[in-house]
Amino acid sequence: MRNIHELIPASADFWQQAATRFLQELRSPDWAIVSPLDFSSVRVVVPTFEHAQLFLKALSQELHTNFIPPRINTMFAWVEMLPPQETPKVSASSERLMGLYAELRQHAWLKKLFTARRNTDLLPLAQTLLHLSDELTQALLPTVQSDKDSTMQRWHTALAQLPQPSQKILSEEAQLVWTIWQSQLDERDAIVHGHQQWMRIAQQAQEPLVWISPTAPNAMEKAFLDAYAKKKKLMTMLLDWRSVSLPAIYATAWPNLLDETHQGQQQFLLEPAAMSHIRLCEAASLEDEAQQGAQTIVDWLLAGHQSIAVIAQDRAVARRIRALLERAKVFVADETGWKLSTTRAAAAMAAWFEVVVTKADTMALIDLLKSPYLPIPVSLDSAIDKSDLVMQIELSLRRANVLGGWDSMLSLLESKPDARQWIAILARQANQFSGRKNLSEWSKGTLQMLYELGIHANLAVDAAGAQIISLLQALVEDCKHMAAPFSFSEWRAFVNLQFENAPYLHRRNDKRVFMLPLNGARLRQFDAVLLVGADAAHLPSQAQEVLFFTNGVRRECGLITREQRQQQQLRDFTELLLSNSEIVLSWQGQLQGEHNPVSPWLAQLDLALERTGQARLGVHHPVLPLQTLNALKVLQPAPAAAVLAPATLSSSAYSSLIACPYQFFARRMLKLDAIDELSDMPEKRDYGDWLHAILKTYHDRLAAENVTDRVQLLSDISTERFAQILLHSPAALGYSVRWSKVIPSYVAWEDQREADGWRFELGEEWREHSLSWDVNGQEESVLLRGRIDRIDINTEGERAVLDYKTKALSSLNIRLKEGEDQQLPFYGLLANQDVAAASYVGLELERGKIGDAASQDFRHWTKLLENAIKDNMQAIRNGAALTAQGTESVCQYCEMRGLCRKGVW
Repeated sequence: MRNIHELIPASADFWQQAATRFLQELRSPDWAIVSPLDFSSVRVVVPTFEHAQLFLKALSQELHTNFIPPRINTMFAWVEMLPPQETPKVSASSERLMGLYAELRQHAWLKKLFTARRNTDLLPLAQTLLHLSDELTQALLPTVQSDKDSTMQRWHTALAQLPQPSQKILSEEAQLVWTIWQSQLDERDAIVHGHQQWMRIAQQAQEPLVWISPTAPNAMEKAFLDAYAKKKKLMTMLLDWRSVSLPAIYATAWPNLLDETHQGQQQFLLEPAAMSHIRLCEAASLEDEAQQGAQTIVDWLLAGHQSIAVIAQDRAVARRIRALLERAKVFVADETGWKLSTTRAAAAMAAWFEVVVTKADTMALIDLLKSPYLPIPVSLDSAIDKSDLVMQIELSLRRANVLGGWDSMLSLLESKPDARQWIAILARQANQFSGRKNLSEWSKGTLQMLYELGIHANLAVDAAGAQIISLLQALVEDCKHMAAPFSFSEWRAFVNLQFENAPYLHRRNDKRVFMLPLNGARLRQFDAVLLVGADAAHLPSQAQEVLFFTNGVRRECGLITREQRQQQQLRDFTELLLSNSEIVLSWQGQLQGEHNPVSPWLAQLDLALERTGQARLGVHHPVLPLQTLNALKVLQPAPAAAVLAPATLSSSAYSSLIACPYQFFARRMLKLDAIDELSDMPEKRDYGDWLHAILKTYHDRLAAENVTDRVQLLSDISTERFAQILLHSPAALGYSVRWSKVIPSYVAWEDQREADGWRFELGEEWREHSLSWDVNGQEESVLLRGRIDRIDINTEGERAVLDYKTKALSSLNIRLKEGEDQQLPFYGLLANQDVAAASYVGLELERGKIGDAASQDFRHWTKLLENAIKDNMQAIRNGAALTAQGTESVCQYCEMRGLCRKGVW
């Protein structure tokens, strides 16, 4: 049969020329077309359906009348149209991957060879081996089926290309690759099955075929076309990369662009080249490149362009451009596809897996609870607001510094039934993710969890979420015959890999701006093109190194080499320049303070233009619209908020008011206080809380028992308490040792205090006291609240307030002398009875002992504080300004400084 090869130069007229040559050829007697306008007896294969539309449009423009088009398909669609046959079911990619992984994990030598510390470290290796196996299948399958001995010889010849030392090093790896590839060559392999289907089409060929492609056929395509040409007429249309078909400047700048038979023949020519449509845009930073790119696209749209391409060589810049355009209500049709793993739906799944694997790490659990896909259980009151319930749980866990563990959380939330019930439901589901199961069981269990927790319904209405559900459902069916068991960590690694490999394409109705990879622009034309990432790091893109094979081995095996990939990329880039009338190429001129060079391809092109005496590539600088903002002088904040005047007051809140009224306003009145930070390292405040609990137990035991050895009793209580603490926080050991040294001194100080006539009356008791005053005949009040560390009583019935401090006695004396705070008199008011004295008790050794710092004239001090609280509370209710006036020692660590903006006014 007649086999026709057409080479068409890369240009904006490619499809028009293809349509012209198609019509010219079909009008010859060899094709036996029944009617000059009926092409239904001809089959046309194009790379994508987008190209089918372009070809039909070109035919219509050539014919200028109605016609019956040829049957245009992609090869994938053509195969899908074939009637089914009784053949083994093709193995799903997930089944192949985990089947191979299950085999690899059995071999300890593999873990040693690839320094795998865990079984799951072999999962990427299995994926790489399958990818390499697929490459070998595509390259060698036609040869294997016709001459297996020749294929073996080709394999050994390829390995012989390696240096002798490398051959020894790679012998095991090469044998592994060969063995795995051989094991994949059966009818269940997708590529083998696809090749069989292609050859089935060729053997049953009933109509002439026109093959249109931007790249030369690979081994499988060539085998198909050769077989088809034996049955029916075949016409192939490919891009022409001969020097005679290219503008001289491109052949001059990039000699390796040409077919090998034409390389080295092109000389520098003075023929003028039309390069004014190509402009360079050097940006100062990522944000600058994104802003200039977004502005360029907006300018093009305002100029009437309706089809704009963004070539995303630099994905980070492309994402930023997309975000900026969406602000301007320009929605990008993304053909590059985001990884499914980057979606919020995948993040929800990752949060659940993290909760399971960490056994309810607090931060992981909070992250899960805040996921928009996780609703509160239907068994709870429908009136409960999820955000309030999550905040309730988070604050409880943070305040108690619970770092994780289902039992610890459930115990803490005993007093909060709704929160506890929700956590209990999550704990029950998490307990199901244990043991070893096959993939189908893991998939079913994960889907069941989504239903039980109510996540499924929310995922189903989200595009990415629906894709995740479909993926899990497909795994149930695809892997139902795979009995090998896997642990949860293996299941998690496998699902994460599936999310990483699956593209997520968000459908957009706005078709004015397309984002696509460089090879996605093949045989397409746009009104304008913006390529971002035109620097040496991104253009050409750096191919990832494939394990095992060097370029020499790949070349002998017929696999694509690094040079071939780069040549094809260069051809794609050249076609882009030749097929579009307006092109901007942008890159960042500086990266981390270092010069970032432009792509070597552009440097070569610019040099060729200069050497041939032509104008160099133009420069593009879009004009960014300027917005003039009126500068407002930042004043020292002094808010007044009578309606927010607090009804209750604690000691720490009042101290905040005295230190800085604005801090009190922000933290206590607006309730903007920062939530507690979780820490696996105990802090000094934790140490203080532990000592308070120990001393309370100690004095209660003294009151109830006849104790002869007080030091031993306090030591036993402390040991028991710290034993519990050390189970959850081993770092508390230092504090345990520190307190054990203080115990004898504390007992000695207590004995002396009793000798002076004082005895312990109560400790760690919450008290309230209402302060009231008269304002124009109306009674005003504020409720004081707090916990008193300790109250002692003497033989004369007088009482004293004591406050424990984990500080040395000298610093406490200074604190009282300078009047740093109002804590002691505040507790004197809370006591609701006459208090004659007050002291700070220092629980830190100083010169081998501890002591107490007593206040002077405590009754007078308490009365002054009472009057001051009344005056300050009434002033707030009268609308007094709460000025930001803290000293630097107060402001240095103030969490409200970002609000008051001290240092700006």
